[in-house]
Formats: sequence, structure tokens, C-alpha cells
Amino acid sequence: MFSKIKSLFALGDKPSRVPDDTVVSKMSEWATQQGLSFSSRQGGRGYQLEGKIGGKPWRMERGNPSRDFIQGEELRARAELDVRDVAVMIITRKLKNDLDKRAFAIYTDSLQTQVDPSLPEEMRWLAMYQEVTWEGWGKAFAHHYAVLADVRDSATAWINHELANSMTAWPNMDPAVPKILMLLRGKAYLRMQYTQDDMPTLEHATAVFTTACELALSGLPEVV
Repeated sequence: MFSKIKSLFALGDKPSRVPDDTVVSKMSEWATQQGLSFSSRQGGRGYQLEGKIGGKPWRMERGNPSRDFIQGEELRARAELDVRDVAVMIITRKLKNDLDKRAFAIYTDSLQTQVDPSLPEEMRWLAMYQEVTWEGWGKAFAHHYAVLADVRDSATAWINHELANSMTAWPNMDPAVPKILMLLRGKAYLRMQYTQDDMPTLEHATAVFTTACELALSGLPEVV
């Protein structure tokens, strides 16, 4: 079921910081209370959560960053939702601006003859999809995030005020820290910088991702 997850969540070469044993123990206890599966791996350097939403499997893990725009550790998640094939990406506005500048520099570099395959694929998505807006998401969300989509209606069908508000209410974290929440090919994805191992951030990330999955399942028709 998650046969392709290894390539999606490919870990970098840098050693991941070992989480404190007490923190990992609290995370494991919390996961059990939530009905989630928790396991540590990489010699204690990483961990993962697994659960189901509406009968659909999802996985979240902490490990080395697989994108060069993420510093420190990365928290990433994926859910097999089987909803209608839409493309919607929520990206921190600062990260979008940084990637736009990077793409422009490459485009205007007369010595650049071909696309560097090591460049993050998010740069391609920024070129493919248009930014969309909706007043219902609130001013704080619009300030910190950009929403790109193939069709505006797909974004408004998925993102409601509750999800938008939770994306601006991270505990112990600046909303501008790199984060991407996305629907693509019937699946939901989360990728974010995770420089500290603390329960409030993990709980909030889990709530954001599972809420996003629930909204996708209710707002977008399931593929039959």
C-alpha cells in the first residue's frame, strides 16, 4: 500500500538528530491514546505515526530533510485518500517567494543550458499552477500562505476557515517556517521544517494533516 513511500520520503545523507528518549516516550504514549501506531527507527534518529481516516491509511514521519529548502529535521506525511484528481498546494508565502526568486535567477542565467534535476519539484508546481484567493480563508492566512491550484473551485472545496486558521496557529513556531500542504493525484501530503521535537508541534501537525484529509474526503468526490 505504501510501496512508493520510500522514494517520496527519501532521506538525505546528513545524520538526523537523535530525539530525547523522554520526548519519544511521551510521543509514543500520546499516539497510543489517539489510536495511532508509533514506532522509532534509524537507530532512534527518526519515528513514524500511522493511522486511518475514513478507512484510508495515512503515515507521518520525522527524518532527514529531502528538500534543500528545509533546515534541520523534516516532518512529512502522506495519505491515500482516492479522492478526485485535483492539484492544490498550500505553501508558506516566504518559501514561495524564495523559490520564485531561485527560478527567476536560473531562467535569467545565460550560462544555464538545462534544468538541474536536483532542483525541488515544488519549483515546477509554482510554474504550472496559478495562485488563487478567497476571502473566507482570512487575512492572517493570506499573509502567511499562498494557495496554488489547477482550478480555483478545487481549492475552495477543500480549504475552509478552520483549516486556514489552524495553519496560522502553530505553537512554538513562526508561521513563516517552510511548510507545504498539498492534494495531488488523489493523495494528501504534508512537508514541513521541524527543528524541535516537542509534543505541541507534533500534535498540531497531526491535527492539521488529519483535518485536511477529512475535508478532502468530504469536499471532493471519491474516485469509484
